[in-house]
Amino acid sequence: MAGAIIENMSTKKLCIVGGILLVFQIIAFLVGGLIGPTTAVSYMSVKCVDARKNHHKTKWLMPWGPNQCDKIRDIEEAIPREIEANDIVFSVHIPLPSMEMSPWFQFMLFILQLDIAFKLNNQIRENAEVSMDVSLAYRDDAFAEWTEMAHERVPRKLKCTFTSPKTPEHEGRYYECDVLPFMEIGSVAHKFYLLNIRLPVNEKKKINVGIGEIKDIRLVGIHQNGGFTKVWFAMKTFLTPSIFIIMVWYWRRITMMSRPPVLLEKVIFALGISMTFINIPVEWFSIGFDWTWMLLFGDIRQGIFYAMLLSFWIIFCGEHMMDQHERNHIAGYWKQVGPIAVGSFCLFIFDMCERGVQLTNPFYSIWTTDVGTELAMAFIIVAGICLCLYFLFLCFMVFQVFRNISGKQSSLPAMSKVRRLHYEGLIFRFKFLMLITLACAAMTVIFFIVSQVTEGHWKWGGVTVQVNSAFFTGIYGMWNLYVFALMFLYAPSHKSYGEDQSNGMQLPCKSREDCALFVSELYQELFSTSKYSFINDNAASGI
Repeated sequence: MAGAIIENMSTKKLCIVGGILLVFQIIAFLVGGLIGPTTAVSYMSVKCVDARKNHHKTKWLMPWGPNQCDKIRDIEEAIPREIEANDIVFSVHIPLPSMEMSPWFQFMLFILQLDIAFKLNNQIRENAEVSMDVSLAYRDDAFAEWTEMAHERVPRKLKCTFTSPKTPEHEGRYYECDVLPFMEIGSVAHKFYLLNIRLPVNEKKKINVGIGEIKDIRLVGIHQNGGFTKVWFAMKTFLTPSIFIIMVWYWRRITMMSRPPVLLEKVIFALGISMTFINIPVEWFSIGFDWTWMLLFGDIRQGIFYAMLLSFWIIFCGEHMMDQHERNHIAGYWKQVGPIAVGSFCLFIFDMCERGVQLTNPFYSIWTTDVGTELAMAFIIVAGICLCLYFLFLCFMVFQVFRNISGKQSSLPAMSKVRRLHYEGLIFRFKFLMLITLACAAMTVIFFIVSQVTEGHWKWGGVTVQVNSAFFTGIYGMWNLYVFALMFLYAPSHKSYGEDQSNGMQLPCKSREDCALFVSELYQELFSTSKYSFINDNAASGI
């Protein structure tokens, strides 16, 4: 990387570039700070009555409106009217009255809460499972016919506790039940949605037996804010050409050199490609098309970028630690990069096990079974631990680099003034860039863990983590600015090496080729771990 802009640009210009990037980083946090990323809406189901045979295949029951269903207030009202449990339909209209859904909401995630009353003759048995017959329909006009979108048998295990003594005087009190994952759709292409939920009872097959007396079904719908979606799309639209242009400019400068690209130059270019891939605003098409696979596609893009970014940091530090004969070989990093590739593949498999299946069954969730819940929880915990260990390992690598540089700094006072000043400038700039790299890595680890917990807390009923949209836009902006800075600073410099613009001193060379060779020697000496005698010899000769 000899002759790069980071080595040859004046300190004043570097400070200006750094100040501009800092301003854009602040803007990235500010643009998302005014709008929350998601909105949660509560829905209370309406108990409709439909006593016709095979009713769930031929009729949709509306909770309100001109064609609203025949309703009952509570289950006790069904007894004198001789209404059976199989004839009761819990109906939920999405959204609430006088409102419409929008493609800008991007996705819909629903969790379910059952209100179950305690009865001595109808208690919740151990490992009870509620089986729901769920139908989902949509329409885009308030007076149009409903079109079926999905119809599935949805089993969910109940996890309820009753805190009061199970005595007759406590009958009617409610169990405390965990929320249940219910449905997730990767697009919001229609204005109105309708859910019809039935709880069919079959005592012979033990279906919905021993689940207590279900009084009501409540849903909480979570979707992305339309305002945040517009901010997110605007950022992607602006950053895509910015990263693409700097990437093309960077690689053009690399290919103009007489030598072939080295490993570090290649991985920086690969990082730019992965950043461009995640930046491409294909989400704009979700406004006009019903692409339910957009959530899965977004996860795949983000996973590829994570893998490339983590691998780059290992190679970036390693290239400044290894001896000269070990550099520029990707095979030398297989022990570090290999686990990253395996972890990324496991992340892909885990995502396919849930969101891949949800492409055909929006009611599927890996969190619905004990094994699935344990696997999902184990994945989040192990992934968080592995990322923390990775960050500690990266800190250790940076410490080794700094230690190697410090060992060479002891030789600087014996050098000539020109050579000493150049070394000191390179050391300061590289150390500062390494500290920025560590800060970026720390924020990336925090972002991954928090995003996983935020996504999962609705599903396993744990502690809620509130994340402002400024965190998402800020981290996303940080990645882009970091990649932009790397490609700019590590691009070959076009300036004449014969003059040091930062201090006005002449380097001890005459032609451009000689100066390039001189800077190359400085760089190799600075980051070589075994050639200490070469620096000392040069210092003794007064170069």
